[in-house]
Amino acid sequence: MDQAPVEIRAEALTRSFGTRTVLRSISLTVRSGEMVAIVGTSGCGKTVLLDHLTGLLTPDSGRVLAADHTRGTVPAPLVDLAEIDSDRLDEVRLFWAIVFQRNALFSGTVYENIALWLREHTEMTEPEILQRARESLRSASLDPDEVLGKDRDALSGGMAKRVAVARAIAEDPAVIFYDEPTTGLDPVVSGHVHELVWNTHHRRRADGLVRTSVIVTHDKELLRRIGPRVVMLDEGAVCYDGSYERFGSGDSCAAARQYLRAMPVLHAAHKTD
Repeated sequence: MDQAPVEIRAEALTRSFGTRTVLRSISLTVRSGEMVAIVGTSGCGKTVLLDHLTGLLTPDSGRVLAADHTRGTVPAPLVDLAEIDSDRLDEVRLFWAIVFQRNALFSGTVYENIALWLREHTEMTEPEILQRARESLRSASLDPDEVLGKDRDALSGGMAKRVAVARAIAEDPAVIFYDEPTTGLDPVVSGHVHELVWNTHHRRRADGLVRTSVIVTHDKELLRRIGPRVVMLDEGAVCYDGSYERFGSGDSCAAARQYLRAMPVLHAAHKTD
């Protein structure tokens, strides 16, 4: 059976900050339709890896290849993010959405947060944008009539997270990146976000193609509920890459087994950061 097309491929990524090496020759391939969770203790390089995968950082050595969906072909050709200029990088990123740890909602209403990207990057009319915003909010289990006119500062933590995901859904991306999507949320709200991540991943794009999700997390319950492929970093290198079911088993590294036991404590600690 043919493998799914590649969405992102990291090849021997190495990155240091001063005398500290954060990424040590990391190689990783994410294919279309995959749900991949990147885990590891604080300071292991998860966020730095995510910043490389999204082109926010460039490696000291190695490279990141990403699918260039601007061509409209299947499979999409791969481009080296470090070898394209900022305009081309922005074009590639039009097919991505990022749900940031602290949501990154700007000052203004929920509608303005969702509509801005659509106004700038599509030819949709204002009524079409409003319809898309309402549909996206419903997909995020929010009542459009209740929240569209709400100001960002009037949103609870759980509601702000859902709005951030609704904004991502509205873009209809090929890839969604999540940076600690349940940090700071109570268990009930976290459970709703777990379902939202799962449902968003399995909601096909307007063109009928599957979606890809990359999630940086400490949330053991999220892993249990969505059952992703798990990639664990330890001391800047990949020490486990496989199914959640095998994560922490005798097939994985000792660091993975220890980390799995510590995950609830780490996740709770992040809630107070």
